[in-house]
Amino acid sequence: MDKETIVRLANKKKRGLLSLVFSRFVIVLLLLIMQVALLVGVYGWLIEYVSLFAAFMAVFTLLMIIYLFNCDMDATAKLTWLLMIALFPLPAACFLSFTQSNAGHNKIKKRVAELIESTKEAIPQSEEVIRQVREDGSGVAALAEYLSRGGCFPVFEHTEATYFPLGEKKFEALLEELRKAQQYIFMEYFIIEEGYMWGKILEVLIEKAKAGVDVRVMYDGMCEVMLLPSDYTKRLAGQGIKAKAFSPIRPVLSSHYNYRDHRKILVIDGKVAFNGGVNLADEYINRVEKFGHWKDTAVMIKGEAAKSFALLFLQMWNIDEKTPEFLPYLEDGGYRPEHESGYVMPFGDCPLDEDKAGEAVYMDILNRANDYVHIMTPYLILDGELEASLKYAAQRGVDVKLILPGVPDKKAAYALAKSHYQTLINAGVKIYEYTPGFVHAKVFVSDDVKAVVGTINLDYRSLYHHFECGTFLYRTDCIAEIEKDFQDTLAKCRRVTQESIKKEKMSYKLMGGFLKFIAPLM
Repeated sequence: MDKETIVRLANKKKRGLLSLVFSRFVIVLLLLIMQVALLVGVYGWLIEYVSLFAAFMAVFTLLMIIYLFNCDMDATAKLTWLLMIALFPLPAACFLSFTQSNAGHNKIKKRVAELIESTKEAIPQSEEVIRQVREDGSGVAALAEYLSRGGCFPVFEHTEATYFPLGEKKFEALLEELRKAQQYIFMEYFIIEEGYMWGKILEVLIEKAKAGVDVRVMYDGMCEVMLLPSDYTKRLAGQGIKAKAFSPIRPVLSSHYNYRDHRKILVIDGKVAFNGGVNLADEYINRVEKFGHWKDTAVMIKGEAAKSFALLFLQMWNIDEKTPEFLPYLEDGGYRPEHESGYVMPFGDCPLDEDKAGEAVYMDILNRANDYVHIMTPYLILDGELEASLKYAAQRGVDVKLILPGVPDKKAAYALAKSHYQTLINAGVKIYEYTPGFVHAKVFVSDDVKAVVGTINLDYRSLYHHFECGTFLYRTDCIAEIEKDFQDTLAKCRRVTQESIKKEKMSYKLMGGFLKFIAPLM
């Protein structure tokens, strides 16, 4: 290697190091560390006078405990905070106050509430459809009534639903439908990562943007830290694509960052929509292997119900727009499928309101089931209410089965899931682990008549802290395919038993036990 090449490589390495040192991620990290250090320093100064504050701290701790008993908070979270207050009264109280004060997200909370309230009647509910589901005694009408408290989520017929048992299958259909777009393409994904999958999609998006199609892409702001360049929205704009990062990370402490956009939505011309667990990265289509075989699922709907996903997208898109626009994107796309069956109800879950829509839908299925509830989920970090619903369903004779990953993507989440195994199995819940790899699917299917395919995991982050969405299916033909996929996946699983729990690694038992009491804070 000649001297010039050596110098060039050395300079390239030096530029790479400098770009890392002065990158947005490192700068944000350093500023956050400085702010935390300042807070710790102030506390350190106060601790010198602890003897003067001893009586005060005892009274203060008692008042905080009384406050927790009376506040509107999940019971499991209360237990965690009670322990934290008992051990570290002042720091825990400061942290609790920070999380409860809406620090940093008052503005977005108000804006989201305004957008949701202004569009509650944007898509009218068909009186004939709601009458039909009310008369059949299924409880779907009551669930729709509950969900309408937090948004516009009509029940639709005239919609065809197609289920995809793997990300690869969704990817094929997605490309095919994108090529048919004539008016608009709306994409909202938690993760977008450069690679084969996104590259193929981007080719079509650029082509459609050049043809005059309104193409909009939104991804969660964490992508800018972990996966994409900080100027990626500008790069897409250069290709004629409107793009936004939801809640980009800034160098300031704020509880706003706790609320991530975990949705996966694609809407085309108000006629076709995709939903499910599949993000836009190569592991989701098993193009690359990270944690063994990646088992994921999705659903495509064609017909009237696609408008609901357009509304969900536009509510998020318009958060920072001065003049929100919803029409003509919510007008009837005019598509009538040749084959349709049953009813479809897309729904969203917002972490900034008082309702836990995702958990309510899951619990409604569990509480109304007669024969079975079969579930696929990547994580199992339960609050007391959902755990009680799972146990109660099994105890009254419902066949409750859960499929979880056999190969974890996060060791802590894997250990936390295992901390629930003993209690659930004792109640009659059957638990299985997918031996070929990682299950990322978020699926509920029950009694051959109800199913949910969406983005909502069985963990605190999905149920409390993320913007989520799902597709509720009732008496659609594809429900049989969802149950078949569950049974096919089950054949590749190992069952968790009392004996296997005893043989579990001690590291997982210790980690799960330790993390369980702080799980609501994670």
